[in-house]
Amino acid sequence: MSDTGRNPPRELEAELAAALREDQFSRAPADLAKYATDQGPVTDYREPAAVVWAETVEDVQAVVRLAARHGVPVVARGAGTGVSGGAHATEGCLVLSLERMDNILELNPDDEIARVEPGVVNAELNAAAAVHGLMYAPDPASYQVSTIGGNIATNAGGLRCAKYGVTRDAVLALDVVLADGSLIHTGHRTFKGVAGYDLTSLFVGSEGTLGIVVGATVRLKYLPTDIRTLAVFFADVQSAAAGVLALGKARVQPCILELLDGPSLKELDARNGSNLAGRGTALLLAQFDGLAAAQEAEIATAALEGQGGSVSQEDPEEAARLVDLRRRNRGLDVDSEITVGEDVAVPRSALIHYITALEEMAARHGVGVRIIAHAGDGNLHPTFWVPVPDRAGVAAMNAALDESIDKALELGGTITGEHGIGQYKLRWLALEQSEQVLQLQRNLKALFDPRGTLNPGKGIPAARRLD
Repeated sequence: MSDTGRNPPRELEAELAAALREDQFSRAPADLAKYATDQGPVTDYREPAAVVWAETVEDVQAVVRLAARHGVPVVARGAGTGVSGGAHATEGCLVLSLERMDNILELNPDDEIARVEPGVVNAELNAAAAVHGLMYAPDPASYQVSTIGGNIATNAGGLRCAKYGVTRDAVLALDVVLADGSLIHTGHRTFKGVAGYDLTSLFVGSEGTLGIVVGATVRLKYLPTDIRTLAVFFADVQSAAAGVLALGKARVQPCILELLDGPSLKELDARNGSNLAGRGTALLLAQFDGLAAAQEAEIATAALEGQGGSVSQEDPEEAARLVDLRRRNRGLDVDSEITVGEDVAVPRSALIHYITALEEMAARHGVGVRIIAHAGDGNLHPTFWVPVPDRAGVAAMNAALDESIDKALELGGTITGEHGIGQYKLRWLALEQSEQVLQLQRNLKALFDPRGTLNPGKGIPAARRLD
C-alpha cells in the first residue's frame, strides 16, 4: 500500500491509467465522498483510494486483476441504493462502479428471458419487457433507480414478492468475475436445470463478496391483463394483520399485500398532502392481477369485511397513486440521527404478536414507532424514532432496535428479509446462525476470494479471536 494508507500504490495507479480512459478513474475529493457510502447506516466512514467506472466485462477483469496483484480491496457497486452498508468503502479500496454497464443485451419474448448488464436500471428493463407484454417481476421500492446488478447482489425483494418471489427466483444465469480476474458463467437460459451445484443462487445475495456479477440472464413473466386494487382500512394495525391471515384462509393470492400502521399513514400524509389517516387507523393495500383478478378481489373483499375492514376497490389512477405512496415510504425508513429502521421477517402467523410487541417495546423505551410491512411474506420494516437526537433518546432508540431483533428471532424470524447483512448487520448475524454455519460461509469466502479483497468486512463476520 501507499505511504498514506489511503492512496493506491503508484504502480497500480499507473497500470489503471494504462488500462482505462482518463474519465474512468478518479481520485477527486467529490467523487471519493460520493462513492464512499450507500444509503445504509455508516458505522465506520472511509473514503476509497479511488473510484473506477467499468464499461465492459474486460474493464472489470482488468481492474480486479490489477487490484489482486497489489492486494488492494475492491468494492463493487451499482446505484448505491442499499440500506445495510453493503457498498460502503473500506480503507484503501477501489470502488468499482458498474453503473455504465447498462445495456440490455437480449430480450427474447419467445423464451421469456432477458440478458442484461449489471448497470441496467430495474424500471428500464420493465419498460423494455412491457413492449412484448412481459415484465421483470422483482420490484424493490427503489426500482426506478436501482440496478439489476445491485438487486442481485442483495437478493432484493419488493412489493410484488407476495406472488412472484424475490430476485433469486428470477435469475437463471450469471456471468461473474472472480477475485483473480477470471470470468465464469453459471446457470442456464432454461427455466429448469439441475446440473451440478447451484452456484447461481449462491452468488445471488452474496453482496459482491464472492465475485462481481457482470451479466445476468433473468426470467420474465406475463404482464397482467387485469389488475384490481383494494384499499382496506382498519380500526387498528392488529386487525389489519389479521386480515393477512384471512386472505390466506380464503385461498386468494395477492400480487401486492402491504400493511401500513397509523403513524406511517400520518407521516405519508404530512409529506405528500394525502388523507390516508382520515380513512382509518391502519391500511392493508391488496392488489390482485391476472385473468382471475376480479374474482379474487371479490373473495378478498368478503374475507376482509369479515375482519372489520372498510374495503374500497380503487380505480386504476387511485390504485397507482396508493402504490406510489407506499413506495415513497422507503425514504422514511433510511436511518438518520433521529430514526433507525429495520428489515426483519417473521412467519405470517406471528405478525399480530410481533406488531403488538413492537408497539409495547417502543412505549416502554419511550420512543415512537412506525410499522410498514410486505405483509404477504411477513417482511416488516419497523422504524423507531425520537423527536431530537439527544444521547438518552438515541440510546433508547437503539435499545428498542436490538430488542426488536431479539423478538423477531424468538418468533422464528430472521434479521433481514431483503436488505442484506452488509456492514451494519454483522453484529446480529451470530444471533441467527450458529458458529458452525458461519464458519462454513467463511470457508466459502476463502475458496472464492483467498486474499479477501472482494468487498471485505461485509456479509460474514470475521472469526472470533481466541485471546
